Amino acid sequence: MEHEVYVPFPVGTVRQALTEPERVARCVPGVQLDAEAAAHRPEGRLRLRIGSSTITYRGSLTVSEPGDGAPGADGADAAVTVEAKGTETRGDGAVALTLTVRLSPATEPGPGTTLSCAGTVHGDGRLAEATDRSAESAGRRLLDRFAENLTEDLRQRPVPDAGQAARPGVFDAEVPPPSLDPHSDEDAAEPAGPGDPADAAGPADTADALDDLVSEDRVPELRAEHAYGPEADAAAPAEAAHARRTMIGRSAEEVDHAPPRGRYAPVPAPETGGTSATLRWAAPAAAVVLASAVVVGRVLRRRR
Repeated sequence: MEHEVYVPFPVGTVRQALTEPERVARCVPGVQLDAEAAAHRPEGRLRLRIGSSTITYRGSLTVSEPGDGAPGADGADAAVTVEAKGTETRGDGAVALTLTVRLSPATEPGPGTTLSCAGTVHGDGRLAEATDRSAESAGRRLLDRFAENLTEDLRQRPVPDAGQAARPGVFDAEVPPPSLDPHSDEDAAEPAGPGDPADAAGPADTADALDDLVSEDRVPELRAEHAYGPEADAAAPAEAAHARRTMIGRSAEEVDHAPPRGRYAPVPAPETGGTSATLRWAAPAAAVVLASAVVVGRVLRRRR
């Protein structure tokens, strides 16, 4: 069977798209690809309608470029071979397809590419029961819809530019190794000349500059509540000084979970030991009195 279809993209773009097996399999109408399949050998299910019946196949697809079909400068006269094999999901039939696609520039209905498809199909089972006319009609309809799907796929997922693909990325650039020579950076720090301002300043000027940096008007005065030591304890209230002495040397967790002291300390609950002790002794005494009353009552009843 031979058939021609049109794709409104340049020959080089279409040729690069046809060399991607996953893209080719995705554009086949009625196919459902497996998610875990390899990109160079996609696998899945294909529902093929021939005449009044529908056959479901499960198989794989591969794409290769023949060695004798070297393309021209613009990709013209390029050829791609597509091979597909599958078996019926409900039956014992199998099918094998070998399709050779040749690309050539097209001018009608517009600038683009003409795909000249020529292939052979070997199958048995339900496919062998179909007539030649219905099988050829199904094949032509499949190629026409494949060209439409390929056009839409190229619009949504354009192929990368050849120049852009050859250009190295940021992570592909070679990074020079660091130098291990300790004297390699000596040229970067050149000694100051005799006329530089840094060399003109003497030790006295440097000391004056340091005194200006740490002068009293530039350094804020330390307050008593931010200091530590006996002088800070004397300046602060007694409770604050006690709290500061107890917090020094303790971890942050201990300070966070330590119970408050002083006026903020929790008030202990009143002791209830006396009441509970009285109740603890009153119950046995009442039991003894009740038992004695019962014994005395029985003795008096017998004497009567």
